[in-house]
Amino acid sequence: MIRTEFLDLKVGSRTLVRQLDWAARPGECWSIIGRNGAGKSTLLRTLAGLHRPDGGAVLVGGRPLDAWAPEELARQRAFLAQSRHDAFSYSVIETVLSARHPYHAERYWEGSDDHQVAMRALADMEVSELAGRDVRTLSGGERQRVAIAALLAQETQLLLLDEPANALDLAHQVSVMALLAKLCREQGKTVVMIGHDLNLAYRISTHALLLNGDGRWQAGPVEDTMQPALLGDYLGHPIDMIEHGGRRIFLPFEATP
Repeated sequence: MIRTEFLDLKVGSRTLVRQLDWAARPGECWSIIGRNGAGKSTLLRTLAGLHRPDGGAVLVGGRPLDAWAPEELARQRAFLAQSRHDAFSYSVIETVLSARHPYHAERYWEGSDDHQVAMRALADMEVSELAGRDVRTLSGGERQRVAIAALLAQETQLLLLDEPANALDLAHQVSVMALLAKLCREQGKTVVMIGHDLNLAYRISTHALLLNGDGRWQAGPVEDTMQPALLGDYLGHPIDMIEHGGRRIFLPFEATP
C-alpha cells in the first residue's frame, strides 16, 4: 500500500531517518515509536506527501507521490494531524462532510450518499448527537473524535494518524484504537499511526517502526520489535515487561531508591 525507498529525513545538520526501506501492506497496522524529537511526525507528514524528503522516495500503490494528482491521492490516503485550529464557525457535520470533497468531481454540493457516510463515521466515533454543534464549542476529546470521523468519512485504504488517542479519555482511547485494528483486520485497510502508549500499541498493532532520531530505525512485527531492550534503546529509558493473562505489559523501569 505504501513504501519508502532509501528515505532520508533531516532537520538542519541532524539526520533523523537514514535510508529507510520500509513497506506497509494491506491489513497491516503499524505504530511508529520513538522519543520526542525522533522524527515521527516529520516521517508521517512525509508519508502523506506534506513534507519533502531529503533523499529517497515515498510510493503509494507503487507510484511515487509526485505522480499522483492531489484529488487522486486524497482518495488513496487520509491524514490526521497532531493538532488543528478551527478558525471558522463550521458545524460538526460540515466539518466531516469536507472530507468527501475528493469524490465530488465536477459537483460542489454534497449528496445524500455523502451525508450517509458522514453520519456513519460520526456514529462510529459516538458523536452523532454533536452533528449540529459548532466545532469551536467542543471539548478537546470531542474535537478529536470528530477529526477521526472526518478521516473515516474520506474512505481511503491508507490511514495515517498522528497520535489518534490524543485528548481522549481511557474508554475512547481503547474504542478508537480497537476500531482502527478492526478496519485493518476486516476491511484490509492499512493504518500507520504515532502513539506513546506502548501497551495500546502492542495490543492493537501488527507491526512497529522504531525511530531513534539519529538516523537509526528498526521495523518488523511487534513480537520482534517491541522487546524491552530494543524499546529501551530507542526510547532512551529502560523498559520492563511482564506477562499477565497471555498479554505483554510494558512499564518504565524505576530503580529502587
